Amino acid sequence: MKLFILSALLFTACNSASEGEEFPEKSIQNSSQVYGVENFNFPVLTDKARSITTQWPAFEDFEYDIKAINGANLEKLRGASEQLVIFSDSLPKTIPDTLHTNGILARLTVVRTRAKMLDQLVHRTIVDSAQTALAIREMNASVRNLILQINEKFQKDAIDLQRKDDEEEELKKQKRFLDSVYQAELNDKNQ
Repeated sequence: MKLFILSALLFTACNSASEGEEFPEKSIQNSSQVYGVENFNFPVLTDKARSITTQWPAFEDFEYDIKAINGANLEKLRGASEQLVIFSDSLPKTIPDTLHTNGILARLTVVRTRAKMLDQLVHRTIVDSAQTALAIREMNASVRNLILQINEKFQKDAIDLQRKDDEEEELKKQKRFLDSVYQAELNDKNQ
């Protein structure tokens, strides 16, 4: 019984003390802090890949904004992250047929998820700089993987085309050989 009375008094005392005091939320941010790695080097798209992505306007806008998050202060990061979410949502919807593969679509899903996570982090009242730095690193990694996947798609297409050309050439050689054997047999029969 004494324990019950003591806990009721403690609860009442804590409750009344917290009603009178208001703790202001910390919203002071270091606006000069730079996030990400300035001049982060993303992989370069091959010429063939670049020719296809130039026909994909959402990708070009996305590329510009992904570069903008590296070396940005919080205010610039907030604007760029909002744009990244918009563009990452439209990337899968506007993807050229040439790039519409499971591997690339999977990388786009990861990019979209990372963009939304980054946007949520930078729009909090209190921004955790360590979490934000990690989110930017993960965003950079997801974009790097997307670009590598696009390049690999064109490398694979080139290998497949070369293999097909080699197979066609081999079939032509076999046909010429069989034709010459057949012609030789016809000459032997006629003589």
